[in-house]
This record gives sequence, C-alpha cells and structure tokens, in this order.
Amino acid sequence: MKTLDFIKLNAGTSKETVNALQQLLADYQVFYTNLRGLHWNVKGNQFFLLHEQFENLYNNTAEKVDEIAERILMLDGVPAHNFSEYLKVSKVEESNYISDGETGLKHVLDTYSHFIASERDILKLASDAEDESTVAMMSDYIKEQEKMVWMLVAYFTK
Repeated sequence: MKTLDFIKLNAGTSKETVNALQQLLADYQVFYTNLRGLHWNVKGNQFFLLHEQFENLYNNTAEKVDEIAERILMLDGVPAHNFSEYLKVSKVEESNYISDGETGLKHVLDTYSHFIASERDILKLASDAEDESTVAMMSDYIKEQEKMVWMLVAYFTK
C-alpha cells in the first residue's frame, strides 16, 4: 500500500520532488545546527535580543525540518536522517564559531536567499507534478522568508 495511490500523484514526477526535498532537508538540517551555534555563542551589546532571535529561528527551522521529512514520506520517499549524509549534499555550509551578531545575521540572510531560490525550484517541480500540497508548503516558506529578508535588509540599512 502506498500513499501516492490514495493521494493520486504520479510516482515518477513525485520522485523528482522527493529528490529536491531531500536536498532542502539537508540544507535545513545544517542551517539548524548553525543557528544553534549562533544562539549559544553570540556576544555583545545585542546579546539579549539576538540570543532570543536565534532561538526563534532555530525553533522555526526545526518545524520545517519535520514538515519536509513528513512530506518526503507522504510522497513515498525515505528522508535522510544521518548528519554525515546531510553534510555530503548540503549546499549550506557548516559555519565556524561566530560570536558577532551582525556576522551571524548576515549568515542568516545569505542562507534565506539560498532557501528562497531552492524553494522556488521545488515549487515549479511540484506544480508540474500537480502536487498542490508541496506547492502550498513552498509558497508559505517563501512568503515567510521574504519577509525575514526584508527585515534583515532593513536592519543592515544605515
């Protein structure tokens, strides 16, 4: 018994979406770990604000990791779950020790830019596969991240 049989999606076109979601899952997992490091190590006069903000970001990212993995399962894929596998394929690089808040926020901004581009690609794949649930999920992620990008750009604008 397969989920795809009941949700009426094509296994061939769904496989392409699953592969793209696997990539996104790896990227999000590495980003999550980077955010934990930013949360733990941030220092300076904006510590209280940024410490809390990085925690909000990693909690949000953890939710997305779960949603992406569950969507892979719904499309009859098996989500990768080994960090060694994530590191092999992730396009988001592990960050080194960062204690400067602005450097950390720049890392977040750059990563969101990457996510938005990847999610737009997945949105197109899913749309071609008539996979409205994945389209909606990617659309929601893009909307949320575009707002965060706007806020981060405003933060950096002097």
